[in-house]
Amino acid sequence: MSHLGIIVNPAAGRDIRRLTGGATVVDNHAKRRVAECVLAGLTVVSDPPEVTLMPDKSGIAASVVENAPENVSVDLLDMSPTGRAADTRRAAERFQTHADALIVLGGDGTTRDVALGCDDLPLLSVSTGTNNVVPSAIDGTVAGAAAALVATGAVDDEVVTYCHQMVEARTESDRSVTGLAAVELSDRSFVGTRALLDPDELLGGIVSRASLSAIGLSGVAGAFGSLAPDEPGSIGLRLADVETCDRTARAIVAPGVATEFAVTDFQRISDGSSMTVEVDDAVIGADGERELEVTNETVEFYPVPDGPRLISYEAVFDRAAGNEVLVSNSFENR
Repeated sequence: MSHLGIIVNPAAGRDIRRLTGGATVVDNHAKRRVAECVLAGLTVVSDPPEVTLMPDKSGIAASVVENAPENVSVDLLDMSPTGRAADTRRAAERFQTHADALIVLGGDGTTRDVALGCDDLPLLSVSTGTNNVVPSAIDGTVAGAAAALVATGAVDDEVVTYCHQMVEARTESDRSVTGLAAVELSDRSFVGTRALLDPDELLGGIVSRASLSAIGLSGVAGAFGSLAPDEPGSIGLRLADVETCDRTARAIVAPGVATEFAVTDFQRISDGSSMTVEVDDAVIGADGERELEVTNETVEFYPVPDGPRLISYEAVFDRAAGNEVLVSNSFENR
């Protein structure tokens, strides 16, 4: 029997950027509805995979189990939630051992936590967070159908997945921060509310993907060159005050916030290489959230080639259509 894991992050999409920017609030009711749509999407295959959801203190997963379709077997993962990011990593580690695919509802931070907890499990990330460079903004039913086709083996997962690169910053005192889309350096002296709010705080960092359509540092890098998420290497950036630099770019730093950046250095960093920055007093963040305070440190930014294996739902449906996977009576047989 095939098996699908589902992780719903109750905290995703609810940080302070809902008040300071234009991000949409994704409340627990909306997340529950998305998860219920995921289960409905599983019924696109005749024999849906068994489903296990990570439990949460908000009761989202429990409600989804209670309202599951009759022909889908759904249960909760046997673990006690703490309400912290460690829950996501522990659940991902558990799913790695027995699931055939995994769906995560959250933002870049949630997807990063899942990636750090699992190895090569096919993963489909659905956007319900604030920073959504990596997760797909798709209907839950579509996500469920794609995951069902992968989990049941109806399509070859090797053909419809790709390895998403990651990035990391490490200090000379051997502390590190890992990011999925980006690791940022900001001139704040404390972590505070964690959410990166003011674009003027950004000093630079490193990205695993670059596109003008992306939000945050990945969007800034995209103004000067593109980098696909499965492309080897990364891009390093150093930023400065726009009043003191001729080379500037406009980009979207957060939902509802577009501004101008001054870029003093743009460099492609190959696997095995790095960018080094001398830091007096700053904070290192990952995927739009401040993580680590650093003082009088040398910080090394470098690519991490072994990231999560993400499902391309477009590739899944292209493959399914090409092979008439969901067709019961082909035109050729009529």
